[in-house]
Amino acid sequence: MATAAGGGGGRAGGWKGGGGEGEASLARRAWRQYLVQLQQHPLRTKMITAGCLAGLSDSVAQKLSGYQKIEKRRLLLKMLFGFAYGGPFGHFLHKVLDYIFKGKKDTKTVAKKVLLEQLTSSPWNNMLFLFYYGYVVERRPLKEVKNRVKKQYPSVQLSAWMFWPIVGWINHQYMPLQFRVIFHSFVACCWGIFLNLRARAMSLKQA
Repeated sequence: MATAAGGGGGRAGGWKGGGGEGEASLARRAWRQYLVQLQQHPLRTKMITAGCLAGLSDSVAQKLSGYQKIEKRRLLLKMLFGFAYGGPFGHFLHKVLDYIFKGKKDTKTVAKKVLLEQLTSSPWNNMLFLFYYGYVVERRPLKEVKNRVKKQYPSVQLSAWMFWPIVGWINHQYMPLQFRVIFHSFVACCWGIFLNLRARAMSLKQA
């Protein structure tokens, strides 16, 4: 009995000492399971990932803007946009680009991919999001939304062209095809938080 008790105590001590290892092991298993889902169900996994990251970005943005409580409707609509549009659009866009350029990753091909992406999908995505946010999320009249888009779109697109080509280059040059939408969604999450911080700083200066 004494031996058994001693053995049990040793296991308990090992469990306490290995808490960090246990958490690391859990994280590794979760990551491996995520990779399995990404391989077996790529579209669904990218949709869920894009939706979750959009939700995370908006939650942080709301807190940084001084919201006492999270606006659930806005949060869910942002997640819906990432899930129903961002994930699927990115999934098929990268497949089409790889098909057009036959999966090549030389410098000239990457430059062509980035240029094509910035001249087609970037303007369209920004325009669509501005309309979606004004008309669906904020529930503004369509006429007002059109006027706001006309005023905001040029600066939004210019900012996008100053930042996203670098992200696109890294994405096409170094990321495997199955990770490109996820990488883009993660950067978009951080970019949204940064834009909110900048807007808040500008409003404080004006005040």
